[in-house]
Amino acid sequence: MSHQFKLWKEVSALHSKLDVYLTFEYFSLYNFCIQSSNLLFMQFSKLDQILGLEIQRRRIHKGWSQEYLAEVTGLHRTYISQLERGLKSPSVRVLSHITQALSVTMSEFLQTVEESLSVDKQRD
Repeated sequence: MSHQFKLWKEVSALHSKLDVYLTFEYFSLYNFCIQSSNLLFMQFSKLDQILGLEIQRRRIHKGWSQEYLAEVTGLHRTYISQLERGLKSPSVRVLSHITQALSVTMSEFLQTVEESLSVDKQRD
């Protein structure tokens, strides 16, 4: 066996060990990031769900479809759907458009959401 081949074999073996180590470290870091983001997602998703349910409750109370709410707010129907399901978080501007269309002030709307959050926390 030539000296170069032996050297190549040793370097290849070290490279494989390094790959395994780096892969393990990468996945450890990746799992930590996923767990951390899931924790944040769980905290924020409850708020998003309650905001969405309140939008939906008020829309249905008016007898409106998602399509009609989308039309009067200038938003897309699928975005309204995502908001109502708690999959998206509305910006202040979007929430302002929605509350104006639903004939409610933002403070009244958010007060209702805050009360729902408090009730939900008491259940936990």
